[in-house]
Amino acid sequence: MTTQIQTTQRQGSEQLATLMQSGQISGSLSFNGTLSKEDEEMSMSALSTFRAKEEEIEKKKLEVKERVQAQLGRIEEETRRLANIREELEALADPMKKEVSLVRKKIDAVNKELKPLGQTCQKKVKHLNTSSTFQKLETFQYDEPLGRA
Repeated sequence: MTTQIQTTQRQGSEQLATLMQSGQISGSLSFNGTLSKEDEEMSMSALSTFRAKEEEIEKKKLEVKERVQAQLGRIEEETRRLANIREELEALADPMKKEVSLVRKKIDAVNKELKPLGQTCQKKVKHLNTSSTFQKLETFQYDEPLGRA
């Protein structure tokens, strides 16, 4: 902002210098030490031109600021809409994730319950196999004739 004002002031000074060089403003003082009427009118004209340009710059600056604010407002609104859409999409995907995780938890719980039961069953089967083998051996021994011994 300050650089724009400084630039505008520089432009005004340059305009005054240009007017003085071109002879439109003589820059000479009359004998009583004041500017002549013509020079005074020229400097007033240059000053009013300078002020008009400053006002024009300020108006443009405000217009640009308003446009930027309007765009920022639209951007914020669109950002909110996108956030809502993202939440809706996550909500659609989320129930499936929840269901899958619930099923996995149930499977894990059943596996934990089945593991000791499986081990017990394996022990019993092993025991039955060994006892049935023993029974077969006993049966085999009893089937042999007694006269051999």
